Amino acid sequence: MTELMQAAVILAPGRAGLVEVPLPRPGAGEVLVRIEGCGICASNLPLWQGRPWFSYPAAPGCPGHEGWGRVQEVGAGVSGLAEGDRVTFLSYSAYAQYDKVAAEAVVKLPPALDGVSFPGEPVGCALNVYRRSDIDEGQIVAVIGAGFLGAIVTALASASGAQVIAISRRESSLELARKYGAVATVLLDDHQRVLDQVRGLVGEKGCDRVVEATGYQWPLDLAGELVRERGKIIIAGFHQDGVRQVNVQLWNWKGVDVVNAHEREAKMYLEGIKAGIAAAEYGLFDLADLVTHEFALEELTLAYQTLERRPDGFVKAALRIGS
Repeated sequence: MTELMQAAVILAPGRAGLVEVPLPRPGAGEVLVRIEGCGICASNLPLWQGRPWFSYPAAPGCPGHEGWGRVQEVGAGVSGLAEGDRVTFLSYSAYAQYDKVAAEAVVKLPPALDGVSFPGEPVGCALNVYRRSDIDEGQIVAVIGAGFLGAIVTALASASGAQVIAISRRESSLELARKYGAVATVLLDDHQRVLDQVRGLVGEKGCDRVVEATGYQWPLDLAGELVRERGKIIIAGFHQDGVRQVNVQLWNWKGVDVVNAHEREAKMYLEGIKAGIAAAEYGLFDLADLVTHEFALEELTLAYQTLERRPDGFVKAALRIGS
């Protein structure tokens, strides 16, 4: 008889459930991972909420792409991985008890991170955003949105000697930013008040780097006003739910560089994950601060609802699937 496993499935906008599907078997160059957990990514909110270009139900386990767990079975020709290795990986179907993954998309986690929830893909994303931001000692860096990605960028930029101003709409996020080295924090509540407060801190010249990490129109507008002439705007938020408008006249007049900091090559994601593992081992950030809300596999609906509400203290939600 075919062995079965449970997988979560988005049945329709705003509604999820569980299904039983055949347990996958690894082929040549693949491994089977027994999943411990999978983060819930804000970039998937459009699929959860519904858009005309999506069809339902989604495939079982999708769009879970922030998984971690232990190697259960190794396919032919795989070297460097063994049963029992704790790993994080790149896939798109990790809202499930098991996932079949190409061995080249798997990164081993060190013993120092045993027991730690480690969604490798967004950690790697944050490290790649930081790398492409070209942040250096002595620079003034504004980070708009101090969530999971913004908090890690704040930690890395602060460790590099930059002066970070964290801007966020929730006090709990600003508190985390201060813990991670921000020299100043600003409540993201009113456009002009934010501009006045930041200019009071840095002067009319503006910020050397502005990292937009919210994915919304207004903070993108704000970034263009906060950046100095010849500075850089780094678009790190997930602008995937529709068209955005930008003030090209202002950006052109200032001569700013604009960096769309999302990687699309698996190789670069994997390099970011490895760098993120090293940074977490070193103690630059703590995943216990960042994965704040965990849910069972059958609670995917509640997990997405929590992501939408972002209650006080929320940074990232994750499904806790196994051990």
